[in-house]
Amino acid sequence: MNIITYVCYLEIMRTLDEGEILALAEMFRLMGEPNRLAIILAVRDVAKSVGQIAAELGQSPSLVSHHLRLLRASRILKAPRQGKHVFYSAADQNVERVIADMTEHVGEPVSHHAGGDG
Repeated sequence: MNIITYVCYLEIMRTLDEGEILALAEMFRLMGEPNRLAIILAVRDVAKSVGQIAAELGQSPSLVSHHLRLLRASRILKAPRQGKHVFYSAADQNVERVIADMTEHVGEPVSHHAGGDG
């Protein structure tokens, strides 16, 4: 980690109280479960209904609905109603950026991170 990254890290950590840190950890825990992460990725570009998500992921609608409830409650996804249907998508640009950044990070060559200093 370079000095600028470290200073930014310290600034972020200084501005979060214990409750906010716990809330952030809970969001990452929820996003880290493979089924929920697959759901988040499925609605990354286009809002989708429960049925569409379930069909795309090969999961039951009831399992998808369970995960969607948790993701909505934690403000990771939003679900506006359009007539009789509900379409799920990322709650805001912050969620979209986290997913995009981490997707990019996973795609980086492992050697890019070897060496330690950053």
